[in-house]
Amino acid sequence: MAKVVVGLSGGVDSSVAAYLLKQQGHEVIGIFMRNWLDDSVTISEECPWLEDSNDAMQVAERLGIPFSILDFSKEYKERIVDYMFREYESGNTPNPDVLCNREVKFDLFLDAAERLGAEYVATGHYCRKEEDPGRPGEFRLLAGKDPGKDQSYFLCQISQEQLSKALFPIGGLMKSEVREIAKELELVTAEKRDSQGLCFIGKVKLPVFLQQQLATKEGPIVSIPSEESIFHRNGGTDVRGHAEAYALDLVDGKEVGTHQGAHFFTIGQRKGLGVGGFKEPLFIIGTDTKSNTVFVGEGEHHPGLYRKALRIKDDDISWLRAHRELAIGETETYMVRIRYRQELQKAQLEMTEEGLFILFEEAQRGIAKGQFAAWHDGEELIGSGVIAE
Repeated sequence: MAKVVVGLSGGVDSSVAAYLLKQQGHEVIGIFMRNWLDDSVTISEECPWLEDSNDAMQVAERLGIPFSILDFSKEYKERIVDYMFREYESGNTPNPDVLCNREVKFDLFLDAAERLGAEYVATGHYCRKEEDPGRPGEFRLLAGKDPGKDQSYFLCQISQEQLSKALFPIGGLMKSEVREIAKELELVTAEKRDSQGLCFIGKVKLPVFLQQQLATKEGPIVSIPSEESIFHRNGGTDVRGHAEAYALDLVDGKEVGTHQGAHFFTIGQRKGLGVGGFKEPLFIIGTDTKSNTVFVGEGEHHPGLYRKALRIKDDDISWLRAHRELAIGETETYMVRIRYRQELQKAQLEMTEEGLFILFEEAQRGIAKGQFAAWHDGEELIGSGVIAE
């Protein structure tokens, strides 16, 4: 058996993960990661990390395992929060939870665990890991058994080395089974609701959070008729012949309102516009942070919401399975998702000198720059990358 450090978050999933590891005979240590102490940004009147750390401590006491708290707040702000602000300010839509796993849970936390002599770190993610029988020492990252809770997307940026040192004890369970185990053990987290906020920050409304750091600046909201919502760049299509891979060049739009900053909005967003007088709801179909303009389209079927292709820059491509990496000129068909909980979508990946193009079989709604696209072969996650356009 091995020495394993479990990231006890104060939630039911990591609590049961720790229990299962102990039942398997491992030497288990529980550690709570304190990642937010920045008083310059007010999150809420509550202190979620304090409540969560107390719950984690009670779980550790109940299970009879050592417990401590590690402070990564400085590194978390530099690597995650500052990155998030930079991305929004530039007009992108980042996913801090994906980056948090790569930069904190399986980097800073893993380093700390190894200094304690641990062989593995474990989390409460709903995903599975298995060794490739044809490639000893190489591991596959698989979807969790519970289709409604599969969290492999959040781990799409970790490396093969990080995966080799990770354990996911609850990946083969349904959420209902995890809750039942916690109830039987009378854990304080058994009935606790799942976290809905930012990774490690908790109960915060993102627009409020952003407005405390990013300056407000009034700009126009421009409505684009469906027939004018044509994707192109410089009057033509991209080299793949898919004009949908690029941003809107918007023409003949009509100003219908104002906003307080284009960087506060993302593609596909409906709420927060404050514009009335249309038969159907307005949706964000484009933003321009340079001109501080937000472009909207009427109705959920507006063509500006949909695209059939995207591009990932070469430097932003990550292959979890190196032998599956595509060379320039090669293509492969995979199942792809561009956000958590999205159903996997069939697409062709084509590697070019300009980066990786993902060409979907069906147009996808709300493709946003800065988000992560992840591609799968069956249940296995193969690679991922940051959407450039």
